[in-house]
Amino acid sequence: MKSYVMKRTWLIALTSLVALAGCHSFKKENVQPPTPLAKDFTPTVQVTQLWDTRVGKGAKDSGVRLRPYVADGVLYAASVDGTVAAFDAASGKTLWSKSSRTHGWFGWGDKKRKDAFYAGGPAVFGDLLAVGTLDGHVYALSAKDGSPLWQASLPSEVIAAPVITSELVVVRTNDGRLYGLDSKSGERRWVYDQGTVPQLSLRGNGALLAANGVVFFGSDNGKLIALRLDNGEKLWEQTLASGDGRTDIDRLDDADGSVLLDGTTLYAAAYHGNLTAIDGPSGRPLWSHPFSTFTSLSVGGNALFGVNDQSEVWGFDKSGGSDMWKNDALKYRWLTGTATQGNYVVVGDLEGYVHWLQASDGALAARERLSKKTILAQPLVVGDIVYIEDVRGRIGAYRLSAH
Repeated sequence: MKSYVMKRTWLIALTSLVALAGCHSFKKENVQPPTPLAKDFTPTVQVTQLWDTRVGKGAKDSGVRLRPYVADGVLYAASVDGTVAAFDAASGKTLWSKSSRTHGWFGWGDKKRKDAFYAGGPAVFGDLLAVGTLDGHVYALSAKDGSPLWQASLPSEVIAAPVITSELVVVRTNDGRLYGLDSKSGERRWVYDQGTVPQLSLRGNGALLAANGVVFFGSDNGKLIALRLDNGEKLWEQTLASGDGRTDIDRLDDADGSVLLDGTTLYAAAYHGNLTAIDGPSGRPLWSHPFSTFTSLSVGGNALFGVNDQSEVWGFDKSGGSDMWKNDALKYRWLTGTATQGNYVVVGDLEGYVHWLQASDGALAARERLSKKTILAQPLVVGDIVYIEDVRGRIGAYRLSAH
């Protein structure tokens, strides 16, 4: 079993260093300092913060990218200190909140136990909310009121959001396995083992994608893999990164971002690898473009948007992968994955700032500060609102309007 310590690699150590910008010298730490933000910046779009709230203490220093989930007008969020909560997505009003430290669900309540250290999810389907933990538990709760439904124990930590269908809760564990759990009981229906997992890999797993009876995910060794949803049988795989290089770090090739589906085309990328478009039904590559990233992509109109491993934001033509633009004004600010909000690209950074870029040319359009804490999770856009969560559990909702 790959341990939490083994997965906490150089990248998260680096992220921790840059997050301490106000306390430590970057020269002493030998880390590239974040590009200073322009002081004479004039926004070209107005941003309105609708509300902000907090869920527990967030991801804290676990290195996981806890991200909220919105379903039927309700925003759900969880934290590593054992809090899971539901909020009205329009107003931020708390609908319910449960803490394993004060409720004795499933025998919880012992502060020394890690079985309620939420790290993967939440995800919601109907009245079922599923969330994974740092010690390999999966808990199913009622999305209506947070009451417990079932639990399952797996052999490794869960740091990626599950995907839920009417029949299954599919969960990825950090030892390279995927599990299909019965959505009504948590009983194990199938398991897929991708085999050898690199001993050195980036801290993080992209969320799973389920569509048309297939579940897709990026692997720790730079593959995009498609499995049958009903039984976990592998349908195909495609290489996103080759793992070439002289050193172990050079050979890191994780596909840690989420897989995008646009129509019938899949888009995925990997660290030290390529941005690749793949025909979903057949698994046939359509095009590939060199692009190293450890974050998730987004799509808008005829374009794809991503952040490379130096935190430069790029726009690509999604039909062929050609470059449209690059913005390096936020270089080394260790940005989140991109999200697309109308005609703008949204990212968060290590100092709690949220940035909007014009999707047409990458020009900076607006900037707000959620907090002074690092934002690791990809922004979540639902309708005309973007939701941002920092590593201390603060969540903000923003809407754009033209000047």
